[in-house]
Amino acid sequence: MPSNPDKLLKKHQQLTHSEMLKVTSHVQRSAGEWIINTLMIDGYDVPFRFKRKKAYRNVTGQRVNMTYYPVVESVGGIDMEIMNVVRIKIA
Repeated sequence: MPSNPDKLLKKHQQLTHSEMLKVTSHVQRSAGEWIINTLMIDGYDVPFRFKRKKAYRNVTGQRVNMTYYPVVESVGGIDMEIMNVVRIKIA
């Protein structure tokens, strides 16, 4: 995973990089061999999601720097906007 968000932002125009975001909720669940992490961020109404092979430390209440892009996912016939996280680091 690239460590410099500037390189990612130059390469992919849809990406957004935000710093010092406060995590209000962090949930992890298994999906086959992957673990799906869902974060809720203070001031945002959409979930932020990323997948990992291993469990990620709980970041509830901490501040994080993230690079992400929006995705529309259909849940029960209703389209929902979800932010797909490409890079996350504890701030």
